[in-house]
Amino acid sequence: MFAAERRQLILEMVRANGAVSLRELARVVQTSEVTVRRDVRALEAEGLLDRRHGGAVLPGGFTRESGFPQKSHLATAEKTAIADLAAGLVEEGEAIVVGAGTTTQELARRLARVPGLTVVTNSLLVAQALAHANRVEVVMTGGTLRGSNYALVGSGAEQSLQGLRVSRAFLSGSGLTAERGLSTSNMLSASVDRALVQAAAEVVVLADHTKLGTDTMFQTVPTDVITRLVTDEPPSHDERAGTELQALADQGVQIAVAGTGGAGASGPGGDGVPTGRQQPRRDMPLPGQRRAHPGAPGSQLRSAGALAEQQAQGAGERARVADMRRR
Repeated sequence: MFAAERRQLILEMVRANGAVSLRELARVVQTSEVTVRRDVRALEAEGLLDRRHGGAVLPGGFTRESGFPQKSHLATAEKTAIADLAAGLVEEGEAIVVGAGTTTQELARRLARVPGLTVVTNSLLVAQALAHANRVEVVMTGGTLRGSNYALVGSGAEQSLQGLRVSRAFLSGSGLTAERGLSTSNMLSASVDRALVQAAAEVVVLADHTKLGTDTMFQTVPTDVITRLVTDEPPSHDERAGTELQALADQGVQIAVAGTGGAGASGPGGDGVPTGRQQPRRDMPLPGQRRAHPGAPGSQLRSAGALAEQQAQGAGERARVADMRRR
């Protein structure tokens, strides 16, 4: 495919979806992410789209919300890994709330195996995923159906959540930054998400790496209210995503990073969550914690041990030389 053809296809995908990851663009145009990144940079220079770390969005600063058909085909491996890891947080007999979204839909499919669970949701997709789980009770909010994401919104949904108290809320969104927290592109969805948060003792955000650093119109969950973020491993070249994760951790958010093979690893401020398929862990700095450096106490102890060993070896060598001289 020629560069002009690639760029036209990339532009059409972004216009259709609002936001597309570099990984997905590379898969569709059948080339490397390096080439796609170069194409996106050229299209941005022409003012046809905006770059975001890990992807491209419509120009104008704030992304519009994609519909369910587009979202369901984006970052599918990442969403699966995130759902696998997040499901390990839910215990038998818990009562939780689960918001609308394709990632939360993936989570719901895994929650069908948790006995004694009560799930409160405004999402028809979440309810459908749990419809045949005979040991899970599903409670639907009221409200008006929003067809683009199959969610119940409006005053009816918000009023049905008043007086509710559960252990955890699992939410997704359109963007996540350390500065503003979780956000979405629709005012009605944001309002219901805030009501879901008010009902929960803890808030768990499910967001793949393409949403890190993306800011959209309506704030749903401020950073200081987010208890834990479950995300996937950002690409090695995506420095901004790594920086955003560390910034979130520095503000006290516990972070669990899932490998796209379904692995669970601990991220900044988080610990690994058992998923039944443990993979090697990748530990990152906790808030307020830094890796050991030459001046750190841990490295001083190691250096002292090494020095003592060297001194013992030197003393042995000197004794051997002295003995030879006496002979």
